[in-house]
Amino acid sequence: MWQRWIVNPVKGLLRRGADPERLAWSLALGVVVGVNPLLGSTTVAVLALAAVFRLNLVASQVGNHAVYPLELLMFPVFIKLGAVVFRTEKLPLEGKALWAAAKYHPWQTTRLLWSWEWHALVVWAVVAVVAVPVLAMGMRPVLVKMARRVGRKEAASR
Repeated sequence: MWQRWIVNPVKGLLRRGADPERLAWSLALGVVVGVNPLLGSTTVAVLALAAVFRLNLVASQVGNHAVYPLELLMFPVFIKLGAVVFRTEKLPLEGKALWAAAKYHPWQTTRLLWSWEWHALVVWAVVAVVAVPVLAMGMRPVLVKMARRVGRKEAASR
């Protein structure tokens, strides 16, 4: 699965001449924005930010979609951290009740959760400012090595 949905698209971008440095930043942006606690916002947010920073739109979406399950796992973490940082009361809905409310009454649930949501977004934004550069720096050497391998294979096939 990882090969098909992540590695192959990245290799394809490298074959087409994508710069590993910019690719690392694009993937890092997609991964970090992909776990933001505003559920349902990641695709549009990643597209907008990648366009603003002139990053690779495809790579940013690959990173975004690769972490989708993690977004669902991180949502309650950011909500709880936001409540701790801003010293607000505990979220009125827990676990299954929260997911059921979001599924059957999304707008009402969003309105109910908004104060916790924006606190979670502030916490996420602070984490994102640190996480994007750290991830980009970590991915860069891997992508440079991958670009060399892809370049060698293409040269050998000519």
